[in-house]
Amino acid sequence: MPATHRLFTSFLALLLAFVLPVLAQAEDNNALQLLQEPWNELLQHHVTTDGRLDYEGLQEDEDKLLGYLQSLRKVKPDPQSWSANDTKAFWLNTYNAAAAYLIVGYYPVASINDIRVKVVGGQKSPWEAPVVNVGGQMYSLNQIEREMLRNQFHDARVHFGLMNGAASSPAVLAEAYDGQRLDQQLDAQARRFLNDPTFNQLTPQHVQLSGLFEAYGTEFGSEAQLLEFVNRYARVPVLPTAKVEYLSFSWALNDRTGLSNSQALGKH
Repeated sequence: MPATHRLFTSFLALLLAFVLPVLAQAEDNNALQLLQEPWNELLQHHVTTDGRLDYEGLQEDEDKLLGYLQSLRKVKPDPQSWSANDTKAFWLNTYNAAAAYLIVGYYPVASINDIRVKVVGGQKSPWEAPVVNVGGQMYSLNQIEREMLRNQFHDARVHFGLMNGAASSPAVLAEAYDGQRLDQQLDAQARRFLNDPTFNQLTPQHVQLSGLFEAYGTEFGSEAQLLEFVNRYARVPVLPTAKVEYLSFSWALNDRTGLSNSQALGKH
C-alpha cells in the first residue's frame, strides 16, 4: 500500500473517531430538545412575569401536560451518552412537570401539602406518592429530588430550579431546563432568588435568608461557606461577619391568581 494511501487512511480513521462521537452527541442534544419542547411551550404560556404558575390556564392544557409526562415512559437517562448537565436538566424538568400536573389535578387547592394522593391501600403525601413513570419505573417527587438530583450531583443550585408549588420557593423559570445552557440558567435562578427582597433581605452586616437555606443547610456548608455562596450571586456585598437569620417559609400555592394568600408555613 502506498505511503500516501496509508497516511490518508490513518487520517480518515482519526477524523471519524473524532467526528462520530460529536455527531452522536449533537443527535442526543436534538432529541432531548424535542422531548422537552411541549413542556417548554407550556412554561412559556403559563408562567407569569413574577415567576408564578397559572394553574387555571394550565388546566386547559392538561392533556398536553399529560402527553409530555407520558412520553417519559420511553426515556431512560443514559450516563454513557448523556452529559451530567443533560441528565440534571432532564430530572429538573421531570420533577417540575410532575409537580405541576399533580397540583392541576387537585386545583383549586391552598397548598400542595393539602393534597393526598390515592394509592393502593390508602393515601400518600404528594412527596411520597409515585407520580411519574420514567423508563418504565415509577418515581415520587422526593425520589427525584433526593436520589436523582441532590445525591447524584451535589449541586445546591438545583434548589433554585425545582418547582414545588410553594409561594416562598424560587420563581418558576419560563422555559424548560436545557443541558447545554443549564449552568447559566441555574446561576440566573440563584441570582434572581437571592436578590429578590420578597425572599431574602440582604445588608452587608445582616442577612435574613429564605427558609430554603435553613432546610437544606448542610448542602450550603458552614455559615462561612453559606455567606460565600450568597456573595457569589448577591448584588449587595455581605461581610464574612454578617449576622445570619432565616425567614419563615410559606407553603401557600405559587398561583398566579393569589388564591392562596394564607401563610401555610412549614417544611416537608
